[in-house]
Amino acid sequence: MLDLQRLRALHAVSVHGSVGAAAAALGYTASAVSQQIAKLERETRTVLLERDGRGVRLTAEAHPLVAAAQELLAIVERAETELEQRRGTPAGRLTIAAFASAARGLLPGVLADLAVRHPALDARLSEVDPHLSIGMVAKGAIDLSVVHDWDIAPLALPPGVEQAVIGDDQCTLLVPRGHPFARLDAVRREDLGGERWVCQPPGRVCHEWLVRTLRIAGHEPEIVHQADENPTLVALVAAGLGICLIPRLGRGPLPAGVVEVALDPAPVRRLYALWRTGAARRPAIAETVRTLQEHWTEVERPSHQERDAAM
Repeated sequence: MLDLQRLRALHAVSVHGSVGAAAAALGYTASAVSQQIAKLERETRTVLLERDGRGVRLTAEAHPLVAAAQELLAIVERAETELEQRRGTPAGRLTIAAFASAARGLLPGVLADLAVRHPALDARLSEVDPHLSIGMVAKGAIDLSVVHDWDIAPLALPPGVEQAVIGDDQCTLLVPRGHPFARLDAVRREDLGGERWVCQPPGRVCHEWLVRTLRIAGHEPEIVHQADENPTLVALVAAGLGICLIPRLGRGPLPAGVVEVALDPAPVRRLYALWRTGAARRPAIAETVRTLQEHWTEVERPSHQERDAAM
């Protein structure tokens, strides 16, 4: 008889793309995941993983097992949901994925609150980009994901995935203190031409929004510095090396040399919680979504207070 935990390990490798990433998602060591798959190979007398450069890839014989594993894990999830629903309280393990600024600016308080109010719930967080975590929810690799979309990149959900709005995260312009924009209450998008920009790399939504918005306004953006992390972008602005557009969530306090200025109209990204339809009745899902929405009001409020104080 096939062992469910070994099938879970193989399924995790198929979803995450490597033994190391699968181990991180499952909370195991890479060695433990490799051992589980090696035992599964012996039980099935089948080679399931092959070397592919520095990583691994699934063999053709592995794909039917992965499909079967996904079906079995869905059955287990339904059974666990039924038991948890009968108890009426959040319990068991809940795996959560969130993009970087939500993992930094929203989830710590949410997880701490859940741990106090629901000690039987074992909520675990991984930092994952939204374009990856949506598929991970759909495939059953994680239970709940916090993602976002913009007006230029609306959220597209696969079948079997549900969503709830958490809140809207406003994006603002950061400029060096001596910049002419620093004296203004707001800057129109049409007035952004001729600036030197620091920005996230191509492929990130902030980058695409900036390029598209400036081109629509008749300007070709001059992006002089690129960085993935928001603190790096802020540091470049503080050094007087350009201006940037950045969301408020997870940004942290601004250094003395940086001024926040509103854009008119203001760009907004919307945050969502996603989960599988089969888990919708699970109390842990409902309680975590409610807690995310509750904490969002606390995260958002200081932003308004900071803006009011600056005016």
